[in-house]
Amino acid sequence: MTNKYVYDFKEGSKEMKELLGGKGANLAEMSNEGFPVPPGFTITTEACIRFFNEGEILWDDLKKEIQFQLENLEKTIGKSFSDKSNPLLVSVRSGSVFSMPGMMDTILNLGLNDVSVEGLAKSTGNERFAYDSYRRFIQMFSDVAMEIPKVRFDHLLEKLKEEREVELDNELSAEDLKELVKQYKRVYLEEIGKEFPQEPINQLELSVIAVFKSWRNPRAVIYRKLHNISENLGTAVNIQSMVYGNMGETSGTGVAFTRNPANGENALYGEYLMNAQGEDVVAGIRTPEPISHLRDIMPDLYDEFVGYCDKLEHHYKDMQDIEFTIENGKLYVLQTRNGKRTIEAAITVATDLIEEGLITKEEAINRVDPYQLDQILHPTFDEEKLAEAHCIATGLGASPGAASGRAYFDADDVVIAKQNGEKCILVRGETSPEDIEGMVSAEGILTSRGGMTSHAAVVARGMGKCCVAGCSEAKINEEEKVMRAGGIVIKEGDYISLDGNTGKVYLGEIAKVQPTLSGNFGKFMEYVDSVRTMGVRANADTPKDAKQGLTFGAEGIGLCRTEHMFFGEERISFVRRMIMANTLEERKAALDKLLPVQRQDFYELYKAMGDRPVTVRLLDPPLHEFIPTREKDIKELAESMNISFQNLKDRIAELQETNPMLGHRGCRLAVTYPEIYRMQARAIIEAAIDIKEEGYEAILPEIMIPLVSHEKEYKYVKAEVLEEIEDVFKERNNKVNYLIGTMLEVPRAAITADKIAEEAEFFSFGTNDLTQMGFGFSRDDAGTFLSDYEEKGIFESSPFEKIDRDGIGELMKIAIKLGKEANPDIKLGICGEHGGEPSSVEFCHMLGLDYVSCSPFRIPIAKLAAAQAAINHK
Repeated sequence: MTNKYVYDFKEGSKEMKELLGGKGANLAEMSNEGFPVPPGFTITTEACIRFFNEGEILWDDLKKEIQFQLENLEKTIGKSFSDKSNPLLVSVRSGSVFSMPGMMDTILNLGLNDVSVEGLAKSTGNERFAYDSYRRFIQMFSDVAMEIPKVRFDHLLEKLKEEREVELDNELSAEDLKELVKQYKRVYLEEIGKEFPQEPINQLELSVIAVFKSWRNPRAVIYRKLHNISENLGTAVNIQSMVYGNMGETSGTGVAFTRNPANGENALYGEYLMNAQGEDVVAGIRTPEPISHLRDIMPDLYDEFVGYCDKLEHHYKDMQDIEFTIENGKLYVLQTRNGKRTIEAAITVATDLIEEGLITKEEAINRVDPYQLDQILHPTFDEEKLAEAHCIATGLGASPGAASGRAYFDADDVVIAKQNGEKCILVRGETSPEDIEGMVSAEGILTSRGGMTSHAAVVARGMGKCCVAGCSEAKINEEEKVMRAGGIVIKEGDYISLDGNTGKVYLGEIAKVQPTLSGNFGKFMEYVDSVRTMGVRANADTPKDAKQGLTFGAEGIGLCRTEHMFFGEERISFVRRMIMANTLEERKAALDKLLPVQRQDFYELYKAMGDRPVTVRLLDPPLHEFIPTREKDIKELAESMNISFQNLKDRIAELQETNPMLGHRGCRLAVTYPEIYRMQARAIIEAAIDIKEEGYEAILPEIMIPLVSHEKEYKYVKAEVLEEIEDVFKERNNKVNYLIGTMLEVPRAAITADKIAEEAEFFSFGTNDLTQMGFGFSRDDAGTFLSDYEEKGIFESSPFEKIDRDGIGELMKIAIKLGKEANPDIKLGICGEHGGEPSSVEFCHMLGLDYVSCSPFRIPIAKLAAAQAAINHK
């Protein structure tokens, strides 16, 4: 074997994250920095990738390396597998390059068997602890490595507690646990047809393979897609000597963040449980204590832990998420990683760390995930309505935000309801990794058990979902699908609202208000703007949209879709008359009625935007989209136009096209009916002159001709538009500056861009249509099958969501190169919704575009992505 696949912790460093995974790299770093880390070793991500390529034959190569590291580990700690007096036991944990909490598998207490359990009892003097560890191992190994349903073991445990009349696991005696071990082993034999494996190396082989396989389990796949993590990275496997938090009242386990992951406050935040193992904290089996209470029972150990937290935060220069175990009064650090946090916390931490001198402005900008920024741009509860709302329970505000929806008690039901257009709240005793798809689909999450570091809390914060956890006042019965709280019974489908800031649960739906973007957010965006080199504009069709765009920092309008102005009740009839006209005179008469309303539209838009550029796309969709389809509406239109119902119906039939998205639309309409674009050009320029004559700051209209595929087509339409503009200048005895350009969205236009650029003053890429025509996918129909492409690894993501750099991106590169060669001064932008998607924004920066344009709520996302691209692609 040429490659090295297994590394002792002391052989690695934090820089080896891609090879050792985030967890392994940090364990290596802490081991070398003198932290009390239980020793161990890491199997690399490369081994995982090779496993998926070659299957289980990889184990033959790995076995020698693992055996060598095990022998070193045994020497280091003076223990060995299956020892009758002091056995070596290890944990087997996943560790991907990027943190994926709870998405992959872990096995604890590996190495226990019928012999070593006696040795563990002897070496610790605690028989109860030894058999508790053994029964946990059998269950975890059976579940993770052998896929035996966990519920089979849970049922036996609950039955035994009922028989012994106890509530908690730790109230069972050593004899009880011995009996449970026998029952668990019997389940294993029934399910697998073999006795539970006694040889630790066999246990280890099956466990490592299981952790590798967990990289591709459904919840991990969903999580990676949600957080844009590549499938090709693989997971490392960390094998670490066990330390025990369940050895009695001087032992415990916990999770802590060096700052508050919900709001970024600079204060230690976390929870612990005495006499417990790590999974007890995150699984919500028992309600943990706040980390501050540890000071009261173990003050010296608490101070030691605080010192480690401070040292780790300064070492990594970021907020840390730290797992720790106390074994018989001795503190061990099991893991550190950059902590998952809400976007509010991310921004607060980033700005604070700049002010504390720990990181630079550029480092702070790169710390905030643009995809996550979407969380802060959405509404919160209206305070007046909230004051009137009926609070039925209060839990822990585990992940901030406001959420309303119908209560559902099963993750699969939430997925189905979401597909049916419903807004849902996932209500559970506690979530588990299997609930991930329902958590993604839910507006918010409510659990009756678990704390601030439970599965629900950690995953919700990472997603930016509102979450109320540990709401013990809510009695949730998942089988009956009801929740009882505050004297009220909530059934499946009833509306509830969650406040993730306060932890309050309300009856019914509560109105929301738009966010205000100030404080640390405003400060952070100033940093972003100081670094960014590419402009960001808004897609806006109304003054309201334009003002929303300005609120979020738009530097102009990159796309005004004029067809959206035609659907108002007072103007749609004129549009329809124009479409139904049989003669040029009839059409012009209808357009004359539309002219003043279009002019007023542009006037209001310019007024809102001040001196910023406004790109107006002339009419783009096929005409039939403006025509009624129901017989009742057709009859009403026929009466209003004083024509027969049948004549109108025949005219509507003439307008229908086999493939309208590739049909008579965009500039093709203007070739047939140039008077439509002439009216629009007149409205655009007259409104600009009106603004100028009233003394407002001069606007720069950019007139965009859509769907051009041929330079002669563009020249013809441009000549019509120019002639109309010159007529307006003569009539008004006044002039304004303007640009005329085109929306590049047809592959032929991209590869003949030099010819078009001789006439065009700007290009704006319409990547929605460019993707549609480049792939030959109908964007309206592709949603029915693109998910299959993603599931089967053909696409990592839909090309309608992220620019396809290899194909559509190459068309853009060709167009830019040819366009600049023919017209070095040509302005370049993008106005499809790709303009607000972070990886697409990065690509646009790399291509040298002057600006991106996107919907108003995505402007801060685009700005942050543009700033990160400027930093990372200097």
